[in-house]
Amino acid sequence: MTKSVLIEKISEKLEGLSKKQTEVILETIFDSIKDSLAKGGKVEIRGFGNFRLRNRNARKARNPKTGAGVDVPPKKVPYFKVGKELREMVNSKF
Repeated sequence: MTKSVLIEKISEKLEGLSKKQTEVILETIFDSIKDSLAKGGKVEIRGFGNFRLRNRNARKARNPKTGAGVDVPPKKVPYFKVGKELREMVNSKF
């Protein structure tokens, strides 16, 4: 599902909102999640999951083209952990 399809589904369900208003709301939600993660925080949406940061340690890697060793610096990466309700819903479909 793309963002435009999600906007369309939400605007259909909420008849009082136009697609443009729905897009603004969705962008606000996404921006809030990104801002919280950028500040090192976490976002918890009950029944859906948690967004948080994970630390990756510095490591030695190899350039596949030249074979030369490369130092990869430590970094933080976004991580999503699925909530129990969503996990059970997804697994019950099989």
